[in-house]
Amino acid sequence: MEQEIKIITPSELNERIEKGEKLELIDVREHEEVANGMVPGAKHMPMGEIPIRMEELDKGKEYIFICRSGRRSENVCHYLQDQGFKCVNMVGGMLEWDGEVEF
Repeated sequence: MEQEIKIITPSELNERIEKGEKLELIDVREHEEVANGMVPGAKHMPMGEIPIRMEELDKGKEYIFICRSGRRSENVCHYLQDQGFKCVNMVGGMLEWDGEVEF
């Protein structure tokens, strides 16, 4: 049976960042998409590279995944959760992000 994916809204994530929480953020969009800015502190790992870059992730940490709308990051969460990782999907994606961005 498929596990529920934990979610966070863009505004909840922004609050946690503003409080100075140390979060593990991963942006799974393509290179040309992240050129328009990423959530501050996010690591870029395009969705297609996830299977070959999984060893960069730590099963002891919880990761928040980000994409444009929340659909690709949800798929990544399902995939990685099946591999034993702790995942949270930012629903609404960058379309609903109104916090700062870094380039």
